[in-house]
Amino acid sequence: MFEPGTVVKVLVSNIPNGGYDYRLTAAAEIGTFVCVHVMNRPCIGVIWGLGDSDLPENKIKNVSAVYDSGLNITDLQWIARMSSWTLMPPGMILRLIVNVQDAFSPPRTDQLYSFNFSTTARMTDNRLAVSDAFSSNDNEPMTASDIQNIAHVSSAVVRSLIKNQTLVPSGTVPCENAYDNLNYCDSGDIVLNAGQQVAADTIGDAISRGGFSVHLLDGITGSGKTQVYFDSAWRAYSSGKSVLLMMPEIALTAQFMHRFASRFGMSPVVWHSNLTAARRRQIWRGVLNGKIRMVVGTRSALFLPWQDLGLIVIDEEHDTSYKQEDMGNYHARDMAILRASIARIPVVLASATPAAETLENVNLGKYVHLKLTSRFGGAQLPEIKTIDLRENHPDSYTFRGNEFPGHLSSQLCDAIGQTLSSGHQAMLFINRRGFAPIVQCKKCGWTATCTDCSVGMTYHKRLGKLLCHICGRTAPLNTACPDCGTDVSMRGVGLEQIQQEVSARFPSARTALVSSDIITSRQSLERLVDKMESGDLDIVIGTQILAKGHHFPNLTLVGVVDSDMGLFGTDFRAAEHTFQQLFQVAGRAGRGEHPGTVLLQTYQPDHPVLTAICASDRDSFMATDMAGRRAAQMPPFGQLIAVIVEGQRESVLQKYCTDLSAAAPKLTGGKIMGPIPAQIYQVRNWYRMRFLVAGGQNAALQPIVSKWLSRIKQPANIRVKIDVNPINFM
Repeated sequence: MFEPGTVVKVLVSNIPNGGYDYRLTAAAEIGTFVCVHVMNRPCIGVIWGLGDSDLPENKIKNVSAVYDSGLNITDLQWIARMSSWTLMPPGMILRLIVNVQDAFSPPRTDQLYSFNFSTTARMTDNRLAVSDAFSSNDNEPMTASDIQNIAHVSSAVVRSLIKNQTLVPSGTVPCENAYDNLNYCDSGDIVLNAGQQVAADTIGDAISRGGFSVHLLDGITGSGKTQVYFDSAWRAYSSGKSVLLMMPEIALTAQFMHRFASRFGMSPVVWHSNLTAARRRQIWRGVLNGKIRMVVGTRSALFLPWQDLGLIVIDEEHDTSYKQEDMGNYHARDMAILRASIARIPVVLASATPAAETLENVNLGKYVHLKLTSRFGGAQLPEIKTIDLRENHPDSYTFRGNEFPGHLSSQLCDAIGQTLSSGHQAMLFINRRGFAPIVQCKKCGWTATCTDCSVGMTYHKRLGKLLCHICGRTAPLNTACPDCGTDVSMRGVGLEQIQQEVSARFPSARTALVSSDIITSRQSLERLVDKMESGDLDIVIGTQILAKGHHFPNLTLVGVVDSDMGLFGTDFRAAEHTFQQLFQVAGRAGRGEHPGTVLLQTYQPDHPVLTAICASDRDSFMATDMAGRRAAQMPPFGQLIAVIVEGQRESVLQKYCTDLSAAAPKLTGGKIMGPIPAQIYQVRNWYRMRFLVAGGQNAALQPIVSKWLSRIKQPANIRVKIDVNPINFM
């Protein structure tokens, strides 16, 4: 305990720092939250230790406020360890924890609005987005700024809804006791099968014993992994511990919420990016004071101020959305395991297609392997077959009097027809948004590109515009080339074009599109799920959103339009990621009482990824893929650190990269490669160069990189991002 007047080091959030010295005005311990002023601005920080700056007494400011709560020692150790691994400053990591506006202030008194769901006003897309924003937050009253941020609409849309009384005033202070009466219970009406029970008992024993352990819950799609980790969550929760259930954002669907409520008697406390400021404050404070002990959330839920955390579950642990690349670069799965190792608690990783790093840790005996080999409830695995497009080239089709090249083979069309005639549903998967990814003049070669990014713009027929998938810039479609006046042509295929072909070939079929620019909220996804479950849709066409956790009992056919799309990328993980994606998509078929079929259109039917999927032989494929990585010393058998340098002026960027290259150290058993222009060289008018540092499995690369970068002064208009074991090489 530090007495008043003691000079302490305070780690400050929102500032990339290692701590500043302040004088305490009240007794406090290490980890206590305090308010301090930096450049005359109030900031939340935590006491990091004794002061060590040797500043004169008159230069040391007083702490502005000392709060009655804080982080425990293991949390501080986690911040320090995470900083040394990711090379993020400790203050940036604390910013991820103290990420709630006014966390320690009284509730704001801004005007709140409720949505009048009985409105007779015409519901445009923007107004429907506002309705979804209220539905996603349980109709909680919101401020105008919350409505804009969550619904992604302009202030003019909000003002018009206030004017026509679709948004009605609803007080000024949000409810602060929304989570005072949480009382989960176990319904006890779930009977696990033999394999599930063994897995649940193994994890339960680890929870009872205490201590750090990692359990891979490795189950085929539809094997009931969710009910196993629900069982584990209840064992930890009922013993008085806190529980974190992490999952990819799009998996937070009504189906999952219903399963949770059925098992535990109440809906879960959910943490994700679209919460109101008031709801974020309530949940954050509820976790801090121990009133909330179980949360379902995305990767940022890991950084809540947990009290007595007893279990972390990471569903779909292979999913790349756990990798953060905006506010610092870290992998939430790895940082969760690091946090659990320091706090000495168990972790459960659940997946049908575990990541290579996870499988290698199983092989080394570091993780306990729990395997579920059969589908829950007796459902059968689908039959998976390839369609060789070299021999079965799709025929053209006519749509509104115009002829278009086809992309659906006769075999796939026949299967769709048989599926519809039997009263079942079909899914078509193509991981490319829009109508056509390339708009080009065949005469002079002009291509529609983004003015702010070095990428082509995709034509979206639904929007009637060109769209940049990097920065979101839109532009009108000019049918004539701006350089030579020749009519432009569209190349490549997106999901909108597949819907057009389906409409031409199956005019009576009811279809829906699913992609990130169409499904913009949990409510819009749930509307689609409801339509599928009620039989109001025949064919759903979508991107990778469809691969994650959805259960459609009447879906018996999955068709992959282009199985080759990810097979030949420059990323060494391309084969693994393609296998995971296609295997997860295939797992949507035949999850009910009717058997399923999966058809993969390909020009490479003998490719190892596709033959492994058809044989449902993940282990042999991963063994081959891992052998190649081992020979090349790629992760998990080596380490990589990407150093991405960005600048708004090319000359300054090139000069800084040249200086860095000249100062690069010689590595024993490793090398520093680059600089080279990034694959996407320009993003939002920032130019980008990349270095790649490679070393062996046990190489300590972080201190080397840190020392190397410190040798050269970084110009003010240059950004440097460090990505340990990168997933994105663009």
